[in-house]
Amino acid sequence: MKDFISAEHISFGYEADDGSLIPVLEDLSIGIKEGEFVAVLGHNGSGKSTLAKHFNAVLLPSGGRCYVDGIDTTDEDKLFQIRQTVGMVFQNPDNQLVATVVEEDVAFGPENLGIPPAEIRQRVDDALKSVGMYEYRQHAPHQLSGGQKQRIAIAGVIAMRPRCIVLDEPTAMLDPRGREEVLSTIRQMNREFGITVVLITHYMDEAAQCGRVVVVDDGKILLDGTPKEVFSHVELLKERGLDVPQSTDLADELAGAGYSIDRTVLTEEECADALAALLEAHGIHSTKNDGKEGVE
Repeated sequence: MKDFISAEHISFGYEADDGSLIPVLEDLSIGIKEGEFVAVLGHNGSGKSTLAKHFNAVLLPSGGRCYVDGIDTTDEDKLFQIRQTVGMVFQNPDNQLVATVVEEDVAFGPENLGIPPAEIRQRVDDALKSVGMYEYRQHAPHQLSGGQKQRIAIAGVIAMRPRCIVLDEPTAMLDPRGREEVLSTIRQMNREFGITVVLITHYMDEAAQCGRVVVVDDGKILLDGTPKEVFSHVELLKERGLDVPQSTDLADELAGAGYSIDRTVLTEEECADALAALLEAHGIHSTKNDGKEGVE
């Protein structure tokens, strides 16, 4: 299958105050298939957000080429089409909320696309329902929680019917409940509507829920694979200033201490099962008493 988004040997740098160029991306290549759910990780300054902004032509490469559905992002005549195809959600929802009523905010994008009013009404309702915010359609956005605001920002992008959504650290400013609300919405978009999702994040547990994880380091691709494949490189990731899911870290520590345990566990459930098997192997049996687990 042909790549839906393709970056081919792209390079990019920001201009410093003295006029010199500070390189951020260097000869980076990556392909993303339509319908994929991809997490992009990297320490601060690694280039992950810069890469994401190339996917809908917010930034253009200084070297190499970036293509969206076969369209070169440097083609100015196709810029409108590219941004209809790839929507973007940033980490601060307040920067994307433009109206004083929720449904008017979600309608803003389709109105600028010249969509007929009747279709805009349907798109707004569908988008708000898809993120679980339909009942708040008459509310003022500034009265909502951080997680609710971010879901409204996502609804505004969904209403434009993009085939891909790039989310640049959308949960960075949220509490745990808000993070889970937004992640649930993103997973639903990918699963039910087939929308390609590129999630820029620094939360390892979020990345572990994606189908693919890409690690960017100093402007290049360091690792690219399934969550289990990528997070099996515990030492390498820690050397580069990144972490791994807590369950993976615990399993790795136990394996390093000589215990026979799967190092690739990702979730709490997988970790609990692996620990139970380890205890069983050492003759320690788990028991249940009044719904509470224990050992004997």
